[in-house]
Amino acid sequence: MRRGYPSAVRDVASPDTPAPAPADAQGRSDQTFLVDAVVRSGGAERRAVARGQDIYAVTAPLVVEALDRVLTGRTRTVGVAAAGAIFDAPGFLRALSPHVTLDLLP
Repeated sequence: MRRGYPSAVRDVASPDTPAPAPADAQGRSDQTFLVDAVVRSGGAERRAVARGQDIYAVTAPLVVEALDRVLTGRTRTVGVAAAGAIFDAPGFLRALSPHVTLDLLP
């Protein structure tokens, strides 16, 4: 591993790092995640915070929701685009509510 990487990055990339142990009946680890996004335009600021348990366990529901929206025509655009341009972001994240908690802050 190259020097200068934080230890967390080295741990994730290392083949010697053990996989997280299941902590509940659904097999999720007790690891938590938080994504905090702030957007500023002029003098206005908007913030969204998404959090949950075991981000890897959220991957399958996220992919299924995205695929369902594409196949049922619930998209804003076609072709190559960022997820935020294709889907209504708050609606998409709310659809993941069993797995992700979303707070939209003014």
